[in-house]
Amino acid sequence: MKVSYQWLDKYLPLEQNGIKPAELAEKLARTSVDINSVSSPSDGLKKIIVGYVEECVPHPDSDHMHVCQVKISDDETVQIVCGAPNVQAGKKVIVALHGARIADNVKIKRGKIRGEESDGMLCALQEIGFSEKIAPKDYEEGIWFLPDDAKIGDSVFPYLGMDDTIIDTDVTPNRGDMLSIYGNINDLSAIYDLPNNFVSHEVTENADDQASDMISAKVAEDELAPVYKLRVIKNVKIAESPLWLQIRLWNSGIRPINNVVDITNYILLKYGQPLHSFDYDKLPNHDILVRHAREGEKITTLDGNEQELKAQDIVVTADDRPMALAGTMGGEDSKVDDHTTTVVLESAIFNSVMVRKQARRLDLHSESSMRFERGINPETVETALNEAAYWLKELAGGEVAKGIVTGNDHDYPTHDIELSLNKINAVLGTDIDMATVQNIFDRLAFQTAQQDDDKIVVTVPARRWDISLPADLYEEIARLYGYDNIPSTLPVMTRNLGGLTPRQKKLRASRHALEGMGLNQAISYSLTTVDRAKQFEIEATDVEPMKLDYPMSSDHVATRMNIVSGLLNDIAYNNARKVENVALYEQGRVFIPKGGERPEEQEHVAGAVTGSLVADSWNTKGQSVDFYQLKGIVERYLNNMAVAGKVEFVADQSRPEMHPGRTANILLDGQLIGFIGQVHPNTAKEYKIPETYVFELNLEELLAADTRDKHYEHISKYPEVTRDIALLVDDTVTNADILAIINRRGGAFLKDVHLFDVYAGSHLPKGKKSMAYTLTYQDDHGTLKEETVNQAFAKVEKHLTDELGAEIR
Repeated sequence: MKVSYQWLDKYLPLEQNGIKPAELAEKLARTSVDINSVSSPSDGLKKIIVGYVEECVPHPDSDHMHVCQVKISDDETVQIVCGAPNVQAGKKVIVALHGARIADNVKIKRGKIRGEESDGMLCALQEIGFSEKIAPKDYEEGIWFLPDDAKIGDSVFPYLGMDDTIIDTDVTPNRGDMLSIYGNINDLSAIYDLPNNFVSHEVTENADDQASDMISAKVAEDELAPVYKLRVIKNVKIAESPLWLQIRLWNSGIRPINNVVDITNYILLKYGQPLHSFDYDKLPNHDILVRHAREGEKITTLDGNEQELKAQDIVVTADDRPMALAGTMGGEDSKVDDHTTTVVLESAIFNSVMVRKQARRLDLHSESSMRFERGINPETVETALNEAAYWLKELAGGEVAKGIVTGNDHDYPTHDIELSLNKINAVLGTDIDMATVQNIFDRLAFQTAQQDDDKIVVTVPARRWDISLPADLYEEIARLYGYDNIPSTLPVMTRNLGGLTPRQKKLRASRHALEGMGLNQAISYSLTTVDRAKQFEIEATDVEPMKLDYPMSSDHVATRMNIVSGLLNDIAYNNARKVENVALYEQGRVFIPKGGERPEEQEHVAGAVTGSLVADSWNTKGQSVDFYQLKGIVERYLNNMAVAGKVEFVADQSRPEMHPGRTANILLDGQLIGFIGQVHPNTAKEYKIPETYVFELNLEELLAADTRDKHYEHISKYPEVTRDIALLVDDTVTNADILAIINRRGGAFLKDVHLFDVYAGSHLPKGKKSMAYTLTYQDDHGTLKEETVNQAFAKVEKHLTDELGAEIR
């Protein structure tokens, strides 16, 4: 809500006590509500004064401009060329002098317009910073005329309320009482302990007619409108509102319309009570009924749009025809216009949940609906109605019919809450006495009754509907006592030392291992499309992913069953921005449906690499990542995770989104725990990414697997002995087959086996390939003898020949 400092100062002695707007805003922020901004409408403007148009003649070289002689002081008149259609002699106007700054930091300079000297500018409200939404429509295409009593040469700011300071508050849902000047006055009076001089105006019923003879009101169901009241005002004269009222409205962000509509908006701002005015003569009959809308029923609202209603909406009807969408917006058929003479004023409390739902569904959020949604002060429903009638009598010459027509009414009694002084101090960590507590509630205007030295009963008024529990009153005490006055204490800690669980330690170590190998962490959405959720599964399933009933977008409709698809989106994002080398990993949960209401949540880790892992440098050219580089990363990762079982990489062609010749399943002791390989070119094209290699592992399996004990080995001081061997084997023989035999038959001193060459070409028999290995032998406790190595090497050769049919080359 935009709160006027000058309006507050009218009811509280703020300026008298030296309380400046900035200080006031800070106090509100520390005590009651958040503050969006503190500003003055005149900020950034200068040299804008009151002028008087002495003469206005058509421009000799233009069909729409005028040359004006404008008096800007008692002894100075300047010539200004103006293109506004409503400019005329004899009017006080807004003048931006040579060197002035107007809206958007535009500087006004002396110059010629089509050959005529122009020493300034005559301004519309929009040109000095007024929003198009609040500038009065009557002056939408022309300049603004100041009141006749404006003094020539004075700054225009005081005449337009631009010397005010506007405090824009951000009201939380529980403090709906702060959406009014009345609520702000009550709170600030308590905060600063200042006298509350808020004034309400009593209406004098000056018509002979009884309102009940002119109109009736009924509420179909009690829950729709717990309070519903009407007044009738005759013989009103529609006119422009006085300037003081327009200033109150536009400084609060509301456009002035006419005196009747402006009065209802003024009361809304003053009391937080939305009012609605009907043209009495436009109503099809004068029996008002508040009811549920019928499914498909239609109404044209004040914005000119036809709305199709639902059965849960609330409408105000006459002759069973909707005249207003209750609590949200009035109807076009019964609106007040220039021909209105009799007004029906409505003041009510509508069901806040129903108002919120219909306003949201129809996208008709208004100042009224915002207040109905957060709550209405039941104490001022009738007070606001009466004061609106008072102003219609004063500003529109209306005659107020006798009595209020009540369609529904409820008592909103105060309620008592018992507090304990010891409990207050225990909760707040203070040592305040009963007198201080009593003073706080006196400032809030809450009645109290002290039971004994420890107990006090607080009577909470209906205007503070947000307070219902002792905890709410503890908050009131804390904020008025001052949060800064509450002593600081260290939190009470348990004697147990904090730390990570074994699972948390392993998950953290998992991330550190991948980051240590050059991969950057990514965090993707857990929601994706149904098709992408079903891609890249470790274990193929036929189940559908879990879907959201109300997804936020078409790209986030189902929970993911893999992590790779999210990483590919990240690579596509980077690639679209010319980032060619991308190495990412993500560790998080996937959701595997198991037939129950909730899916099984599994912790997975995945990686995706495209481009080069090492950038080009002056002496080294970058090399595009391939299957074996990523396989090395996975092997090192599993080694760092101390997995004790046997890890195997077995070729796989079952995943349609993976390259059939460059993909392998990852097995741990024969159990599938993940996969690795190149993304299929067709899938890569779908994601709009270049050649990319990925892996994904089920971390749950790794966390549950046996791990190696921590140990270290001395580095042997004795020399190594190497032997090279080249084998001619069938194409069907794999590296894993050969390594298994060498490691099994290589003897106790075999330390390492390294594949250094693979060849298959025209010089070899068809269906054959050559593979060459280096075997490294070493004794940790002595120097190896030649014959020992030869015996072990010969044994390896024999078993390779016998078991694989290998030919030693």
